[in-house]
Amino acid sequence: MTGARRPAASGDPRPAGGPDGPNGPNGPNGPDGPDRRGGRDGADGLVARGRRRAARWRDRLTALAWMVGVWNLLWGRPSWGNLLGGLLVGVAVLVFFPLPPVTFGGRLRPWALLVLAGRFVTELVGASIHVALVAVRPGYLPRGAIIAVRLRVRTDLNLALTAEAISLVPGTLIIEVDRERGLLYVHVLDVHGPADLTDSRERVLATEARIVRAIGSAAELRLLDTPAPDVPAPAVADPDRPTDRGPDQ
Repeated sequence: MTGARRPAASGDPRPAGGPDGPNGPNGPNGPDGPDRRGGRDGADGLVARGRRRAARWRDRLTALAWMVGVWNLLWGRPSWGNLLGGLLVGVAVLVFFPLPPVTFGGRLRPWALLVLAGRFVTELVGASIHVALVAVRPGYLPRGAIIAVRLRVRTDLNLALTAEAISLVPGTLIIEVDRERGLLYVHVLDVHGPADLTDSRERVLATEARIVRAIGSAAELRLLDTPAPDVPAPAVADPDRPTDRGPDQ
């Protein structure tokens, strides 16, 4: 019978040349078929795994470089022996005490980095002079207190950098970090009243803000616009009974 169409091969009712047919664009042999899509998905998965592996090695090498640098600073002078010792210690730490990866999703802002460095040096010099004067003041026993400050950006990197920046300034010391709640517990030296506690809390938040503006992401920058939640601060010790720390919360 002339003009009759032959059925599709292999009992497939779909036309061989149709969009869903064996040779169609969505068919098994077509460019958008499941076989081709599976191949593309597999290749994309391999690329993604390769990128993650490369990122892990980059983070490890960065951590190793930091540990070698800190090791040489602790010894006071760089030398080949200190370099080799730092490498051995760093590799041992990475192998036997692996830490969860610290992700960095921000970007470096040169001007904000300069502001961060300048303010840090200024606070470092001013606090050093203040602590030195307190130390040599005859008969003076400074009082201290512990305050809890909740940061607005609770990433591990921000917690670590803010805690380090606060601890490096004389007169303030991080005694505990609550990672789950984003809390820093700070010991403050030479406290005269609640106003000093408020000022210390604002200095911690200002340090956090400078760090985030220097290396934070756009989402983290938006978090700085939200008010920091209040955390009850410890009361200052009785002024007639000097002590070196405030009462516990």
